[in-house]
Amino acid sequence: MSVAPPLGKELASTDKKTRDDAVKGLAKFLRTTSNKPMSDLEMAKLWKGIFYCFWLSDKPLVQQELAASLADLLLTMTSSPASFHFLRGFWEAMVREWSGLDYLRIDKYYLLVRKFVNASFRLLIREKWSKSALEEYENILAGKGGPLYPEDRRIPSGLGYHLADIYNEELDKAMGTTETAPPVPLVPLTTPFFKLNALSPSPVTHKRLHGSLFDPLFKALLAHAMPSDSVPNYRSTTSGSALSRDGDGQRRKRARVEPPPPPLPSICTNACLQYDENEESEGDNDASAGPKPLTPKELREGLLKAMFEIASGEDTKEVSRKRMYRAWKEASEQAEDAHIDSNI
Repeated sequence: MSVAPPLGKELASTDKKTRDDAVKGLAKFLRTTSNKPMSDLEMAKLWKGIFYCFWLSDKPLVQQELAASLADLLLTMTSSPASFHFLRGFWEAMVREWSGLDYLRIDKYYLLVRKFVNASFRLLIREKWSKSALEEYENILAGKGGPLYPEDRRIPSGLGYHLADIYNEELDKAMGTTETAPPVPLVPLTTPFFKLNALSPSPVTHKRLHGSLFDPLFKALLAHAMPSDSVPNYRSTTSGSALSRDGDGQRRKRARVEPPPPPLPSICTNACLQYDENEESEGDNDASAGPKPLTPKELREGLLKAMFEIASGEDTKEVSRKRMYRAWKEASEQAEDAHIDSNI
């Protein structure tokens, strides 16, 4: 039997105290009833109230605190199906309401999406990147009604673009805040974007996904794969042994400036390619069992191979296929230029 949330009108109240009390009550409600399913209609009504609760928050600090509190509700629930049902309700609400946002409110909903993306990754970490959790997450994003669903032109493209903009960063943050996080399987997490790229004929979509998500990830993995002595030690075109003169004419050695660390360190140093069901079953009796982190070179090659296979698929639009092949070739040539041997 489903359980109806009693908080819809309170969440959308114009009185801030009433809304604050409703959010606290919502957290308690979800925590105590997470093993009792809500219907899809009840979840949609609940998220209607939550959406307008956030709509009415009008100060930056209030918005930040409320966005974090709402996203953390995903981890408040002890039942994984309940958490993913709540996450599905969030994305369906964003898709449904996004086109109605004006320029005065769009930034705070960008913030809300960012918080939920981060919390989603922490939820997947809690689930140890299990096959069932990854499949459910992919279905939420790329299935019917999701922000990356390629077959419905009514879905606002800006929502998917923003998701691509923040995806790498929030995944790296989530991995960095969990000391015991198992290796993140990169192929299942990037596949929805590869498929969207393959099935969308829009050059804008290809450019945005490649510029915001794929290219930064490939370059980060390449940077981590390069030998440390190949990174310049000076932010200058001058030789590292160059000397400068101070005001008294004394020759002094130029101060050493360490290069910035390669980006996305938590992803590039603790990731694998795929979930391995056999490794998980063996890990039931061995805490050390499970997927092992791969080298950045192996990760990069595996992701490029996954992109190439999707580009070669029968359903891929021809114009998208050519763009993806071109991007694959450029990324492969970057490894050759950096003198990183490739087995692709």
